[in-house]
Amino acid sequence: MRKYMQAALEEAKKAAQLGEVPVGAVIVRDGEIISRGHNEVETRKDPTAHAEILAIRSAAEKLGGWRLIGCQMFVTTEPCSMCAGAIVWSRIEKLHIGTMDPKSGACGSVFNIPQESRLNHFTEIEYGLMQEECSCIMKDFFKQLRKKKSEEKQQ
Repeated sequence: MRKYMQAALEEAKKAAQLGEVPVGAVIVRDGEIISRGHNEVETRKDPTAHAEILAIRSAAEKLGGWRLIGCQMFVTTEPCSMCAGAIVWSRIEKLHIGTMDPKSGACGSVFNIPQESRLNHFTEIEYGLMQEECSCIMKDFFKQLRKKKSEEKQQ
């Protein structure tokens, strides 16, 4: 399990290098990573270009259909409501989350969309896989961003 979250962390690092919020996701089926994604919202100028959405699109293309039966997603930070909805609709069976997002997380923090009993699909969720590493990359990114903004104000 750690190797898959490590791969998601590598995706998050790619996002950070682009100046994107460092979230990474991978989708695994039968022990093989079939797709990867990292945030590209700013790069693509697309509000839907979240790591999870990009990974889901890639997996669906690879598998030749939108139902990702038998798939698991590993994501560094708790998905937002848009991504949580896509996880439900794509039928991902299990979601592994590195660190939670208490402000906008929709998989247990603010909402719990993947386990909403009124929806037609239930996604099993595991929390805290490599939590420290996943939390640190996010904290470091925003610390650097605040520092950069502070330096810009001083000029």
